[in-house]
Amino acid sequence: METTITREDLLSLGPIPENLHASFLRVANGLVTRAGYPKEKVMGLLAQMLRNPKKFAYSKNKVTNLAQAIYELTKQGIAVPLSETGAAFLPAEPAPYVLPADGKQAESSYDLREEALAYTIFGKEHIEAGALAQMQTAASLPVSVAGALMPDAHQGYGLPIGGVLATEPHAIIPYAVGVDIACRMCLSVFDIRPDYIKREPHLLKRALVEQTKFGMGGEIRDKFDESVMDLPEWTATKVIRDLKDKAYRQLGTSGTGNHFVEWGIVDVAEADELLNLPPGTYLALLSHSGSRGFGGSVANYYSKLAMQKTRLPKQAAHLAWLDLHTEEGQEYWIAMNLAGEYASANHHEIHNKIAKVLREKPLVMVENHHNFAWQETLADGREVMVHRKGATPAGPDVLGIIPGSMTAPGYVVRGLGHAGAINSASHGAGRLMSRTQAFSRITQSQVNKVLEEAGIQLIGGDLDEAPMVYKDIKTVIGAQQELVKVLATFTPKIVRMADANRKEGRED
Repeated sequence: METTITREDLLSLGPIPENLHASFLRVANGLVTRAGYPKEKVMGLLAQMLRNPKKFAYSKNKVTNLAQAIYELTKQGIAVPLSETGAAFLPAEPAPYVLPADGKQAESSYDLREEALAYTIFGKEHIEAGALAQMQTAASLPVSVAGALMPDAHQGYGLPIGGVLATEPHAIIPYAVGVDIACRMCLSVFDIRPDYIKREPHLLKRALVEQTKFGMGGEIRDKFDESVMDLPEWTATKVIRDLKDKAYRQLGTSGTGNHFVEWGIVDVAEADELLNLPPGTYLALLSHSGSRGFGGSVANYYSKLAMQKTRLPKQAAHLAWLDLHTEEGQEYWIAMNLAGEYASANHHEIHNKIAKVLREKPLVMVENHHNFAWQETLADGREVMVHRKGATPAGPDVLGIIPGSMTAPGYVVRGLGHAGAINSASHGAGRLMSRTQAFSRITQSQVNKVLEEAGIQLIGGDLDEAPMVYKDIKTVIGAQQELVKVLATFTPKIVRMADANRKEGRED
């Protein structure tokens, strides 16, 4: 059977300009020969791109560069329409959603399923009733396909923190992504002995104070690398354009709540080719923050829009979705992915500046999102949209970081690709009490005693992030041994968080 994609195959999809033929053939046949894609799948991918080049141009995928070229032509008034033959390669539209002729989604009301989908719960005995009830509601959505609940789960808005929800591939739920889009972990491991913390504590503390900025509205003037602001997505929509200046000013800063930058010791017990670090102990820098005011504004805008467009029963109202077949859905998809790039750049700013103070480059950098939505394929072959709200991606051989609290260890893990967990793991220890409860139950003297006993130096912080508001991380890790393998342990020593008077409401 012929597997090579020819020029004739390309032209059967539509009037692709001759100057793009070589690029199209190189990418298409690369997917066939190197990625092992069947010819029909590649033709289908190209057909989808020609039908909606803007979507593919503003998201990372196999044909991004081709899509950008086609989209540029459309902006110049040069149409490259999908032919009738090309349309035959498109996947069938998912039922029961039929869009009006103008392509815009009207406000619609939906009922929940009479019986929720079955889903897997890991460490159920450690999860509060409110989170279990929220997950049950999420599994009752008409667009839900599969779900899982991680052992650090606790109640949030819509989907619980620690909830993983796979929906039909066209349905994306802003509140199932979360308010802090692309909240992220990043770890830099240096070729420096851990006793450096005792020898140079003042240098390390000064680096945290001078090279980080925490709190709502925090801004930094000097940038290490501002190239993320050159991405074309910043011009994609009015919502994004209006937030760009603020995003630039906040590049390299961290939020409030459980966001931190901290020095600690990484202990690698045995060699692992994925982590690529010899056994031993190392000085390391760990950070936790997200997409700042940009991500929060995007989340608030599109969450409200989703609830206007998709009417659900009261208990499920925050689980309203946007349809990727609509302009609103595409706008959110572009903004969410841009928030991911921006969140990563925030961490890199912090890590690069602090590494410069040390005059060292890290041996290894490990990072991952945990408030995001990914287009993925389930073990049974179904294409879905996977929402991980406070959950770490843990596909086969995917590196991730699961932190504890400021006095408890965190872990570098290798994903084991557990189908029942939808290739996910916990994103931390999980809260035992809400922030309001923490302020009413815990005293500063109690916190000071715990920090002293653990040998932790804390800069900033407040009672709502006290170590005792979190579950035991070792118990949480023990409840997910099927999901991840621990490769290294991180022990915090010097912790930087937002000052007590710089708090804002946070979901996690």
